Amino acid sequence: MLKDHWEEYGRRQPVEAHVRKVMGHLRDCRTAALGGRLQRCDCCGAEAPVYNSCRDRHCPTCQTLRKQQWVERRQAELLPAPYFHVVFTLPHGLNPLVRANPARLLRELFATVAWVLSHFAADPQWKLAGQLGFVAVLHTWTQKLMLHYHVHCLVPGGAWNHATGTWRSANRHYLFGKEALCKAFQARFIRRLQSLRRTGRLRFDGTAAAFAPDSAWDALIQSLWATPWVVYPKATARRPERALDYLGRYTHRVAIGDHRLRALDQATVTFDWRDRTDGNTLKQLTLPTQDFIGRFLLHILPHGFAKVRAFGWLAGRHKTARLTAIRAALKAPAPESPPVAEKTMARILRLTGVDVTLCPRCKVGHLMVVTQLPPARAGPS
Repeated sequence: MLKDHWEEYGRRQPVEAHVRKVMGHLRDCRTAALGGRLQRCDCCGAEAPVYNSCRDRHCPTCQTLRKQQWVERRQAELLPAPYFHVVFTLPHGLNPLVRANPARLLRELFATVAWVLSHFAADPQWKLAGQLGFVAVLHTWTQKLMLHYHVHCLVPGGAWNHATGTWRSANRHYLFGKEALCKAFQARFIRRLQSLRRTGRLRFDGTAAAFAPDSAWDALIQSLWATPWVVYPKATARRPERALDYLGRYTHRVAIGDHRLRALDQATVTFDWRDRTDGNTLKQLTLPTQDFIGRFLLHILPHGFAKVRAFGWLAGRHKTARLTAIRAALKAPAPESPPVAEKTMARILRLTGVDVTLCPRCKVGHLMVVTQLPPARAGPS
């Protein structure tokens, strides 16, 4: 689809340089443009080229192995404690402002989430009085690929007091009050917006131009105070690995995977989506191809922006020492670490049970690399 329609989209619409670069990567992924290797079966002699993946974090298809590696590393950090999945969502009324200031306001979103959770953990009212450690992952999309800025947090149910070397566990079914979290999130983010406006650190061009006049800005702020903000804290299942695997689906790709695409012609794209308001029913949506590309581009992050972040005692270079101390306080052994020097083919076989070296023709021999294939051309950015 990208090969056939991306150039037309680029001619019709202004596209930022880093977005063009990303789309060039996705267009060339697993094609001769990126080079690869020629493989030959050691039994029947059949040959097949295997082209390199783009490894771009926005690619819907080539980040599966990296995702699994990330999940395995996080599994090695799990504690014998209840875990909570907490979701912080920005109101859609802020979408135009975030689009005009993506890096700054998404950083503020992470900072606000971290501030709220850290302050609640330190507040004796919530009976933890210590420091949390948690992982946060940014999502920007709905099932229909529209903008929906929200952060998913996986939070161990307990707080670490470094001064006393003690761990205080949370109730298995309850972390913090939902309404209190919502109000704190709302107040903190709005005040940060007002500070950024006063100090001239917000852009008001493009989608945010309507908010430039003081009267329009004041109306926006009033509407944000009047809008119910959403924070959804939920205890995970007994096995936090499930919540971790859910987060992992989105750490190394964006918006939509190939498995959701159902039909493509010269004018339209049809894809699956789940209607959460109708019992999570699977439905299909057909869009003009140019509109589909436009929706996909909404979710390409600013260059260098980290969409996965760790906070508290899970952040920084002292993480390993902190985890060791916490496990000692809990009298819990460290989980088994995944193999470090494991080769890619062996990892795929271990994780999926699929031997990707097996010859697809004779089903007996194994494919061996016989030569490297240079890039057919340098893919334009």
